[in-house]
Amino acid sequence: MAKTSRVPMREQEPEERIYNFNEVALGYNEEEALLEARRCLQCTKPTCVEGCPVGIDIPAFIALIKEKRYRDAYTKIKEKCSIPAITGRVCPQENQCERSCVLSKVREPIAIGRLERFVADYSAEEAIDIETESSRDKRVAVIGSGPASLTVSSDLAKTGYHVALFEALHLPGGVLTYGIPDFRLPKDIIKREFEYVLQLGVEFIPNVVIGKTILLDELLKDYDAIFIGSGAGAPVFLNIPGENLLGVYSANEFLSRINLMRAHHFPEYDTPIKIGKKVIVIGGGNVAMDAARVSKRLGADVSILYRRTREELPARLEEVIRAEEEGINFMFLSAPLVFSSNNGWVNGIECQEMELGEPDASGRRAPIPKKGATFSLKADTVIIAIGNRPNPIISRSTDGLKTGRNGEIIIDPATGKTSKVGVFAGGDIVSGSATVIEAMGAGRIAAMSIHRYLTTGVW
Repeated sequence: MAKTSRVPMREQEPEERIYNFNEVALGYNEEEALLEARRCLQCTKPTCVEGCPVGIDIPAFIALIKEKRYRDAYTKIKEKCSIPAITGRVCPQENQCERSCVLSKVREPIAIGRLERFVADYSAEEAIDIETESSRDKRVAVIGSGPASLTVSSDLAKTGYHVALFEALHLPGGVLTYGIPDFRLPKDIIKREFEYVLQLGVEFIPNVVIGKTILLDELLKDYDAIFIGSGAGAPVFLNIPGENLLGVYSANEFLSRINLMRAHHFPEYDTPIKIGKKVIVIGGGNVAMDAARVSKRLGADVSILYRRTREELPARLEEVIRAEEEGINFMFLSAPLVFSSNNGWVNGIECQEMELGEPDASGRRAPIPKKGATFSLKADTVIIAIGNRPNPIISRSTDGLKTGRNGEIIIDPATGKTSKVGVFAGGDIVSGSATVIEAMGAGRIAAMSIHRYLTTGVW
């Protein structure tokens, strides 16, 4: 069985999906999942588990799929991952568990993420037995409701703690909700996975901005420990002339208007969004792909401006391929210099041609301007997607919380402890923008440390 090819996943055709926001990847059916599961070698030393930041017992759940014990496979995954329908869709398995798969050395690795998604979706309507320890008298406040926070909340709730999950917005999920379009991660999937967290007894408290609505030091009076998982929601800008023109968006604002405020359904929803016929997206990560593909679905002619080549794109390869299939134009080795305007609205970009030099700190070849090589582009709308930093609201309003130069909270990576007694942190607020599963791994470490702190009293 191991010599068979990897089972492809069905998708909406490009000429259809550019006109809707329905999920592009359609997932495996039962027959496809069984065929793919049978490729697994069931290694005695499963290196795939070592590649998973939360340590899912991958061979075990795949073995259960082979036996058609899908509910048991779901339960097995849930031992380590509280949101498998999400991680199965958006985690870069190709750089983690699948890269560590033994088969990857000789042929295509097992499609671990697709099998995880299949199990989660197949078992969606089935109730799962939730085993929790007896109730403890300690209370934990969790700030933010993204992947790291959901992991901390579910792990500690299972251990018997009362957990209160504070969210600045009106809906849970953090970047999962405001940052990822429906065609990659449908909102009903987020809602379904969050319901599981609530079933564990976690209390959800929306519309609370810690550092504004209530200070972190005030929370410490009511809770025995705090976890900060508020993410990295402050956009990074280019700092070039014209960046404040009308029609220039940060990707955060643009995607939030679509994903959270449902601007593409105006007037059914109250918040419209204005984009022109010619959209330029600046950046090369997953967020840039999302912004470009959303713009395409809103009827625009879309180009992505990226200062390196296709080989250096940080976005997932499958998202790059889907963007290309959907007619997104990539302009490589190009960087913006200045935005031009007409009556206060952006109408073009002056660009610099680039070439690649020696590798920089990221390990990628550094882009270097070509002397005298510039060109102009027309643009009705520009979306800047070059990264995010932590929002400084909590750090600036809290004494004794050490932060780095970009506002990230400094922790002991082995425990998640901050410089403030009783306060832990993890996810993008610490690392900057990272993957969902990496944030969950940080949350798992912090949850174990919080439990140890609350049971021993030792900081």
